[in-house]
Amino acid sequence: MLLCSLERCNHDHTVIRALVPKPLRPKFRAAHHYLRHKFLLTKLFGHHASLIPPLVLMHDGPVGFEEFKRNGEEFFRYYTELCDLKPHERMLDVGSGIGRKTFLLTDYLNDEGSYEGLDIVKTGIDWCRERITRKYSRFKFQLIDVYNQHYNPTGRYKASEYRFPFADDSFDFVVLGSVFTHMVTEDMEHYLCEVARVLKTGGRCLASFFLLNQSSVALMRAHKSTVDLNISLGSCWVADARDPEAVTGYKEDFVRALYDKYNLEIKERVHYGAWCGRETFLSYQDLIVASKQPKQNQNSR
Repeated sequence: MLLCSLERCNHDHTVIRALVPKPLRPKFRAAHHYLRHKFLLTKLFGHHASLIPPLVLMHDGPVGFEEFKRNGEEFFRYYTELCDLKPHERMLDVGSGIGRKTFLLTDYLNDEGSYEGLDIVKTGIDWCRERITRKYSRFKFQLIDVYNQHYNPTGRYKASEYRFPFADDSFDFVVLGSVFTHMVTEDMEHYLCEVARVLKTGGRCLASFFLLNQSSVALMRAHKSTVDLNISLGSCWVADARDPEAVTGYKEDFVRALYDKYNLEIKERVHYGAWCGRETFLSYQDLIVASKQPKQNQNSR
């Protein structure tokens, strides 16, 4: 249906263009490109079309409007079904990107609910503030000037020392999508500690990883994986020693021990991903859903 509509639009454009005087054709082409772009976004995203960034700004995942839509729908399902996010809850998104996993939440969170996004990439924060916050005031985005060799090499603060700008026990749900896959050990552990600090007791956390275990390592060695984590930095493994934060993975036992240390109980099981070449998977990366346990059961830190 969409393809037929676009073909009809292109045919009409060819007919009309022949009637336009040559001096006006550049302006006509620009107007046609804008209208075609707007038509496509409206068809794909409906009333969310104005929240969708141009392709050039899609720094946080696959580039393409259909891919953007599928990715947003996928994680909306995880938030609401896997993590039981309720419309009235308070959510923190660490690594909020360009809003690909946010736009569907604008219809879901009600007046009692709220969303806070943190990211180190200014273009993403600027876009989300301009397009999302302006229309949905309970959705807020903050730029954090945290150093990351790959994504923010001029960052002012060390990730291992950065304190999330929120009080203890502030959130019902925290998500970190493809954040720990770009952090070295001390930074990742500190962020997990911060997640535990800002979560309410009983609050949930969804985080993605490249987890190294017997199965994933065997698949990597068989060259089935899309990621080659072959350089050891202790519990952290990287693909490029010169640019370690381009992609990072962790031994699963080490990650489980950290969750236990910060009193984050992994719910049911780890949802393993397709990244290493598995035939059975949920998402691309490995997903861990955990809940914060009561304070009286917390381990000393």
